[in-house]
Amino acid sequence: MKLKQTLLTLSVMAATVAPAFAGEVEVLHWWTSGGEAKSVAALKGMLEEQGHSWKDFAVAGGGGESAMTVLKTRAVSGNPPSAAQIKGHDIQEWGGLGFLTTLDDVAAEEKWDDNVPSMVTDIMKFNGEYVAVPVNVHRVNWLWANPAVFEKSGAQVPTTLDEFFVAAEKIKAAGFIPLAHGGQAWQDATVFEAIALDVLGSEDYVKAFVDLDMDVLGGEKMVEVFAKFQKVHDYIDSNSPGRDWNVATSMVINGEAAMQIMGDWAKGEFTAAGKMPGKDYVCVPAPGTAGQFTHNVDSFAFFELDDKESQMAQKALAATILDKDFQEVFNLNKGSIPVRLDMDMSKFDQCALDSMATFKESATTGDLVPSMAHGMSTTSYAQGAIYDVVTNFFNDSSADPKEAASKLAKAVKAAM
Repeated sequence: MKLKQTLLTLSVMAATVAPAFAGEVEVLHWWTSGGEAKSVAALKGMLEEQGHSWKDFAVAGGGGESAMTVLKTRAVSGNPPSAAQIKGHDIQEWGGLGFLTTLDDVAAEEKWDDNVPSMVTDIMKFNGEYVAVPVNVHRVNWLWANPAVFEKSGAQVPTTLDEFFVAAEKIKAAGFIPLAHGGQAWQDATVFEAIALDVLGSEDYVKAFVDLDMDVLGGEKMVEVFAKFQKVHDYIDSNSPGRDWNVATSMVINGEAAMQIMGDWAKGEFTAAGKMPGKDYVCVPAPGTAGQFTHNVDSFAFFELDDKESQMAQKALAATILDKDFQEVFNLNKGSIPVRLDMDMSKFDQCALDSMATFKESATTGDLVPSMAHGMSTTSYAQGAIYDVVTNFFNDSSADPKEAASKLAKAVKAAM
């Protein structure tokens, strides 16, 4: 499908008639791993086809912390990029600081409100105006497993946490690493929130990480979350600290480790390595979370620019991100599912089809919840407080779960 005439009118009429009018977009992102890099290359190519130039501003680091540090420096100095990978509550914070520009004209022309669920579009707006564009929907609560390692270990892929611990013991005894993990705060939080979703259930998960309910954050169920989280640490290897997430994924791919709890961007790594779902690897909900969906919506926020050509290029970029062609190629590479509800899913694999089915179903049951670990559920301040408590606990083998739950409530209250 070619981009609509409205898009061409908005952004690239000059590219087909007078290329001198083409603009440049500088895009800040942290998509630097194999599957992610292919996805960015597709977006760059589609924009350049329209006559605009792409200036890549990649800052490595899977959780985006380094990228946000660089962005703040650039924005404060009056030199922001055209667009930056920003999501969740951070969009509201940047909008409140007055840095973002409106995309309402593009949204109206492209009928975003008709084709993207309101759960997503609400996040993209500041004071009722579009200031960001969603790229995809990630399911965070996935377990990725290497079936060959399970077979060699005589273990079964787990569906509950109790089954996880039984399988992990067998895998460890067989000489494999049960759980591939990178010892970084956001990765620790990813595993922690998967356990919390199981133990707390969707309703109390929302109370804890969206409502910041002190009774739930410091309660008995949260003590149980910390206790099980602590037990998981027994099944990761000693080289975990500082490891990037995609390196941990490669451990599952090459049969060094049996499992990884990670969002579906991990599937992009399996795909890039030529692996087939159901044969070389399996994707199942994180233990105990079947029917639940922790969402992480990637998006780009757009900054106020003075240059007219750059503004045109910005609008072209915004429209291209939600174009069906890009939605398909990007999400096939990234491992996520399209954010549009009117997509043809025939080229997507079973992992993606399962994800889309659970996404739609969980939206009706109350089991669609925002990821705390990935900046969707609360402010960066509260998230940072949770990160600190979770990571400090995980790295202290003598830490007390009850004390950790109390610390969690106090830390979040202080950050509010």
